[in-house]
Amino acid sequence: MCRSPLHPLLTALPKCEHHVHLEGTLSPSLLFALASKNNIPLPPSSDDPSFHSPTTLSSRYTAFSSLDDFLHYYYIGFRVLLTPSDFESLTYEYLAHAATSANLRHAEIFFDPQGHTTRGIPISHVIDGFHTAAARAKAEFGVTASLTPCLLRHFSVEDGMACFEEMLSEGWYRDGKLEGIGLCGTEVGKEPVMWKGIFDKAREEGVRRTAHAGEEGPAGYVRDAIEVLDVMRVDHGVRAAEEKEVMDMLVEKGVMLTVCPVSNVALRAFRAVGELPLRKFLERGVKFSLNSDDPAYFGGYIQENYCAVEEAFGLSVEDWAVVARNAVEGSWCGEERKRDLLEEVEEVFKGWTKKEE
Repeated sequence: MCRSPLHPLLTALPKCEHHVHLEGTLSPSLLFALASKNNIPLPPSSDDPSFHSPTTLSSRYTAFSSLDDFLHYYYIGFRVLLTPSDFESLTYEYLAHAATSANLRHAEIFFDPQGHTTRGIPISHVIDGFHTAAARAKAEFGVTASLTPCLLRHFSVEDGMACFEEMLSEGWYRDGKLEGIGLCGTEVGKEPVMWKGIFDKAREEGVRRTAHAGEEGPAGYVRDAIEVLDVMRVDHGVRAAEEKEVMDMLVEKGVMLTVCPVSNVALRAFRAVGELPLRKFLERGVKFSLNSDDPAYFGGYIQENYCAVEEAFGLSVEDWAVVARNAVEGSWCGEERKRDLLEEVEEVFKGWTKKEE
């Protein structure tokens, strides 16, 4: 946790998370428990000592050398997720932890449908488990949550379209069980324009759109995500700072970036959180929220990301007010929920100002 005098403020702030992958919340302890429950063999420790225990696996997670190195372990974790109850346990563990440790109030959570259907696991298993856990977490902690599928770049565009059309035909968007459509995975060589047809269809169907761009890919990928895919948010997007025109576009269109500072360092996109262009974004008026991405793998849930940013930049109370308000206003929840969350945010800052006086 940070040593800043603002730490109590950061802890008290109601938080909205827009960039967290459901599968990336699979803690080593839950991974081992589900592997045992479902009789799923993990790699023998003779081949990979990381799988000797949850403790050794946690230690391995601190030393990812690249996005692909992380994804190797990420997809091993998929193997233990089989039943709706597994996805319920996964969802509840994340929401309960983030709500109690970080005052998470609203979460918009990604999942990777193709990573499950190719294993013979129906998308409905993810949806049913998620919503059972989300209802429980709302009742217990007052946190709200929605679910957005992310298409995977290492699958063909045709497969992505078939997956999206299945989700449309099942009525999951119409019923409110799914929120939007996203795009994730290794960016290099997978330009956003390749998925234009899918995102055009999403727009025609009234489905919200977002895409991972500008993490390892260049600023031009952020521009293309906005201009070609017509996204409403950009996930990561930190390379946008490398081109003034892209930053201007973000400001003009009001597109929010869902930045993941701890993740960016863990995956070697930056050597330290202080290298992220967050101050440049604040000065230019580029909207962003702070998020955890895959917290069980990177050792930082949303509270740790807030603290890491404060430690690196020493932001002012006014800066944090901008971040907190933008996070609420950039959410995809209903206007009534946004009003409630903004009122909570304003109450925290009002109380902090009185304390400072």
